[in-house]
Amino acid sequence: MGNELILLPAIDVVDGQAVRLTQGELSEKSVYGDPLDAALAFAQAGAEWIHFVDLDAAFGRGSNRAMMHRVIGEVGIKVELTGGIRDDASLREALDSGCARVNLGTAALENPEWTKRCIEEFGDRIAVGLDVRGHTLATRGWTEDAGNLFDALARLDQDGCARYVVTDVSKDGTLQGPNLQLLREVMKVTSRPVVASGGISSLADVIALRALVGEGLEGAIIGKALYSGAFTLQEALQVAGAQ
Repeated sequence: MGNELILLPAIDVVDGQAVRLTQGELSEKSVYGDPLDAALAFAQAGAEWIHFVDLDAAFGRGSNRAMMHRVIGEVGIKVELTGGIRDDASLREALDSGCARVNLGTAALENPEWTKRCIEEFGDRIAVGLDVRGHTLATRGWTEDAGNLFDALARLDQDGCARYVVTDVSKDGTLQGPNLQLLREVMKVTSRPVVASGGISSLADVIALRALVGEGLEGAIIGKALYSGAFTLQEALQVAGAQ
């Protein structure tokens, strides 16, 4: 391990299909086919993790549970699950699926008491996703503001949150490069590991993120760059120090 940057290739699922959105807009989606095929290809390429996003659940318009269970059951690597986990029932179902951890998004910001209880009960299996525009948090599929990033971090740190997944909403799906400044600002105020999400467009971006590992960056979620063929996962894993 040491200074390795852990890569989490993303599989975003709508209506049973792997898709990529631009800045979280369902109308701006590209379809890439069978999520299970994508997951198996990522595992074969050497991924240790998959970041599985149930966008239908996130947008409150159904779910892709059956596909999620197939990916977790058949791929044989760790799965981080996110999308639509907002109460005890959906959390329990997600954790019972066999995933390694879940990301709480909107609910973590709108329901602090519940989030604190989840963290106390499930510890390292709970990560909190912080979707940021400037220093303002965005919720509900990035359509609503949810207060100041640093206020939320202070509270979540106090509650014992194990890890943060930080997304610059303005960068996600745009292939414009990650927001290194934002990541540094977050890592300065928390000692918890941080996973970067959004904007990775080139191997140079992966190398720049790897350089932050010593400052507290643990991993990076990569989506569109892999699907659009900017580089292969093998190449990314190599520069991330995994191979």
